[in-house]
Amino acid sequence: MREKFGREVVLEKPKDRSFGHFATPIAFSLAKELRKSPMVIAEDLASSFNDSEIFTSVESVKGYLNFRLSEHFLNDYALWALENENDFGKQEKKEKILLEFVSANPTGPLHIGHARGAVYGDTLYRLAKHLGYDITAEYYVNDAGNQIDLLGLSIALYARENILNESVEYPESYYRGEYLDGLAKGAVEKFGVEIFSDESRYKELALWAKDGVMDIITKSLADTNIFFDTFVKESSLYSEWDRVMDKMASTDKNAIYKKEDKVWLSSEAKGDDNDRVVVREDGRPTYLAGDIVYHNQKFERGYDHYINIWGADHHGYIPRVNAAVEYLGYDSNKLETLLAQMVSLLKDGEPYKMSKRAGNVILMSDIVEEIGADALRFIFASKKSDTALEFDLAEFKKQDSSNPIFYVQYAHARIQTIINKSELSKHEIMESSLMGLEENADILLFDALLLPEVIEDAFSSRQVQKLTDYLKALAASLHKFYYDCKIIGSDDEAKLLKLLLVVALSLKTGLSLMGIEAKDHMSREDNA
Repeated sequence: MREKFGREVVLEKPKDRSFGHFATPIAFSLAKELRKSPMVIAEDLASSFNDSEIFTSVESVKGYLNFRLSEHFLNDYALWALENENDFGKQEKKEKILLEFVSANPTGPLHIGHARGAVYGDTLYRLAKHLGYDITAEYYVNDAGNQIDLLGLSIALYARENILNESVEYPESYYRGEYLDGLAKGAVEKFGVEIFSDESRYKELALWAKDGVMDIITKSLADTNIFFDTFVKESSLYSEWDRVMDKMASTDKNAIYKKEDKVWLSSEAKGDDNDRVVVREDGRPTYLAGDIVYHNQKFERGYDHYINIWGADHHGYIPRVNAAVEYLGYDSNKLETLLAQMVSLLKDGEPYKMSKRAGNVILMSDIVEEIGADALRFIFASKKSDTALEFDLAEFKKQDSSNPIFYVQYAHARIQTIINKSELSKHEIMESSLMGLEENADILLFDALLLPEVIEDAFSSRQVQKLTDYLKALAASLHKFYYDCKIIGSDDEAKLLKLLLVVALSLKTGLSLMGIEAKDHMSREDNA
C-alpha cells in the first residue's frame, strides 16, 4: 500500500479478529501534515478503497483503518500457493550481500557458543536466499597468529605424553580434547614421531594440523545442515598489508602512525575508545591487522551490503573495524555487525557437565548427537541472538507438546495422516473452494498465508526467532482446529483438507528456511 499512501505503512494484526485482518494507524501520523483530525483522514482513506478487489471492507474506527481481506483473494492466493509451492513467500530482491559467520579459529572443534552463531547465520542466509537476495555465506579462517602456534605445541605435548609416554609439563594455556588424539596419530604417519621432540618444527606441525581441524569443523557444520559458499584464509591476506596501509594513508595521512616501535590505527578519532595497535614491536601483525586487510578485500569485491556475525565478546571490536573501513575510503554504514550471545546448557535442571575429553567445553557435535540437529537448530533460532539463551536438553528429548520442535513437526505429520485417511483424490481436494469457511477455519487460513510477511520481517529485522514463534503459533492453531472441528466425513471435507494443505505448506516452508525437513510421519502418536 506504499503506492496508495506514498510512504511505508505499518500494518498491525488486531487481537480482536472481528475488527478485520489488518489495521493501520497511518491517519495519526498524517494528522499534523494534513492538519486534519485522524478520524476525518481515516474516513477519507477508507472511502478510497471502495473499488478494491482485495478487501471486502476498509473501515474507519476511531482513527484507525481496519482492513478485511476478501474471500476471493484468500481463495485465489491459497490456490496459487499450493500450485507454486517452491515460490511461496519468494521475492526478487536485488541487493548483493556478503554474510560472514562462525569463523571459529581452526584450533579445535566447534562448541555450543559457535553453534548459536552458526544457526543464526545460516537461517539468515536461507531467509535472504528465499527473498531473492544475491547472498554469499563466507567463513573467515583465522589460520595465523599465536593461536596456530599454540596448536602445534598442544599436539606435540599430547603426543609426547600419550604416544611417547613421556612426562610433560603443560603451560597455563594450551588446547586439550579428544580431537588431539586423531591429529597426533595423523602427524605420526605424516612426519614421524621425531617432530614432537623438535620445537623448531612445531610451526610446521600446526600449519599441517589446522586443515585437519577445519575438516572437523566443516563436518560438524554439515551434520547440522550448514554449508558455506566461500572460505577466506587469514594467512593469505598479509601480502596485501603494505598496499592496504598505503590505501588508508592516502585517504587520511593520520590514519596510521608509529609510536613506541608499534604501528597504530587512529581509531579513537572515528569513535573508538582508544587507538589500536596493528603491528607489534617485533613486526608481527595483530589480529586487527588481518581484519583490516580482510574487510578491505570484502569491500573491493563490490557487494552492496556486508554482514558480520560475531560472538558477544567482540562488542568492543566493532568501532575499530568500522574506523578502518572509513579510513579505507568506504562507507561503514554498509557494514552491519550482529552479535550472538553465549548459551547456558542444563540437563534435567542441573548445569550440563562438561566433558573432559572435549577439553572443558561443550561440543556442538555432542549436543547434536544427544538431541538431533533439528532440535538444536530450532532452539538456537528461537530467541533473539543478542540475548542470553538457556535451555534444558531433557526438554528437547521429550515426545510431547512441551518440546517445540516435536510440536511443530507433529502438526505437519498430523496433516499428512488426515489427508491419507481421506478417500478424496488430490484433484477433488484442489478443486474445492475455500470460500464460505466458518470463522475458525478462516482465521487458520489467514494465519497460514501470513508466512511470506513473516519471512520478510524476520530477515529485515534480523530476528529469526520471529519465524520460530510463527511456526509454534501456527502449529498450536492447527492442533486446536483438529480437536474442535470434524474433518473426515464432514460436508466440507474437501475444502477443510485443502485448508490443511495450505497450513502444511507454510509449516514445511518455514521449517525448510530453518534448515529442518518437515516430517510426514512421526514414530510415535502423542498428545500434542
